[in-house]
Amino acid sequence: MLDIKWIRENQESFDAALAKRGQEPRAAHLVELDDARRSHTTKLQEAQQRRNSASKEIGMAMGQGDTEKAEALKSEVAEIKSFIHNGEEEQRKLNAALEDALAVIPNIPFEDVPLGSDEADNVLLHTYGEKPLKNFEPKEHYELGEQLGGMDFETAAKMSGARFVLLKGQIARLERAIGQFMIDLHTQENGYTEVSPPLLVRDNALYGTGQLPKFGEDQFRDKDTGHWMIPTAEVPLTNMVAGETLAAADLPMRVTALTYCFRSEAGSAGRDTAGMLRQHQFQKCELVSITDEDSSMEELERMRESAEKVLKLLGLHYRVVTLCVGDMGFGARKTYDIEVWLPGQDAYREISSCSVCGDFQGRRMNARYRVEGEKALKFVHTLNGSGVAVGRCLIAVMENYQNSDGTITVPEVLRPYMNGLEVIGA
Repeated sequence: MLDIKWIRENQESFDAALAKRGQEPRAAHLVELDDARRSHTTKLQEAQQRRNSASKEIGMAMGQGDTEKAEALKSEVAEIKSFIHNGEEEQRKLNAALEDALAVIPNIPFEDVPLGSDEADNVLLHTYGEKPLKNFEPKEHYELGEQLGGMDFETAAKMSGARFVLLKGQIARLERAIGQFMIDLHTQENGYTEVSPPLLVRDNALYGTGQLPKFGEDQFRDKDTGHWMIPTAEVPLTNMVAGETLAAADLPMRVTALTYCFRSEAGSAGRDTAGMLRQHQFQKCELVSITDEDSSMEELERMRESAEKVLKLLGLHYRVVTLCVGDMGFGARKTYDIEVWLPGQDAYREISSCSVCGDFQGRRMNARYRVEGEKALKFVHTLNGSGVAVGRCLIAVMENYQNSDGTITVPEVLRPYMNGLEVIGA
C-alpha cells in the first residue's frame, strides 16, 4: 500500500507512475477522499475538546448555583456526545473508503525499470552458459516422462481434472531431489533460515502481501473455514513480521521454505495445457528477505544471485531479464526474471522471479522497525523470489539432460539425493 501523504505531496509523479503501468490518474480522487477524512477528523477532535470544556463548565455553574446555565450545558454535552457517537462511525467509513481505494493501487516502479507493456519489452541483463548441442530432435518433458512411465496425466485428470500430474518412480524421486538440493543450498550456503509454514492462511495474510482484494479469483479458498491455500510461500514467510516492530540491528531477516503452492490459473485458459509447466499444484522453494530501506536494492541483487546459483550448479543455460513496468507484478518496484532454456520447447521459460517491494507490503502488514537512537519507526522493506520453481526445474533437467535413447542423465549435484543414480531409465 502506498503512503497517502506521499501521494498528496507528489500528485503529478504518482499519476505519471500509474500511467507507466497503463492506469488512469487517481491522485485527485485519493486526495479528495483524504480531505474528507481529515476534515471529519478535525470536526471530531473539536467536538471532543468542546465536550470536555463544557463538562467542566457544568461543574462551575453548579457550584455557582446557576442551574439554568448548567442545564443548558448538559443539553449541549448530550448533543455533542450524540454527534461524536455518530461521527466515529462515519470516521470508520471514511477511513475504510480511503484504505479500500489505496488497496487496489499497484506499487510505484523505480525510475530505472524499463518502459513497456508486456514481456516483449523486457530487457536482457545477462546470460549464463550455452544452449546444449543435441545430435537428435529433443523431446518435451511430458513425452520423456510418459515414455519412462514417470508422468501420468490421465490418472491425475481422473482424480483432479486438468492441470495436475501424477509423478512416479525415478521421476518422482528426481523432483524430490531437486527440492531438497535447493533448500539445502539456500540454508547451508546462501544464508537463509528454513521455515515450514502453514499452507492455509486467512484473509489478512493475503491482504498483507497484496493478493487480496484484487486477485482473489487467482486463489483457492475453503468457503467453510475461510482459509486460502497459499499461492506461494511468500505469503506466510512475509507475514511472519506482520504487526511486529523489529530492531534495525536484526535486519536483514532471510527465510526460505520448500512448499506446495496452489493457483487457480484463472487467467491462463488455453495456455500451456500440455505437460506440467502451468499446474494448479506445484512445489517451489521461496526466498523472502525483510530489510531496512537502505539495504533493499543490494538485497535484491543478492537474492537474484542466490536463485541463479541453483541453475549454475545444475549446469543449466539461462538468461536474466529486467521486467518492464507492464509485465511487473502488482506489489513490485523492480523485478528480475530468470528464464531457463528448454530444448524440447526451443524456448526460454521463466523459472524464477525476484522482486523488491519497498515498504509496500510493510504498510499493508503494519510491520515496522526501529533504528537505535531514533524516535520514529519505519516500515520494513520486503523482497521475495523463487529459488526456484521445482516443477519447472524438473522440466529443465529432463529436457536438457535427455539422451537420444530417451533416458535422462542425472546432474552430478543431484546424485547424492538419488542414492548415486546416474541415469534415469537406463
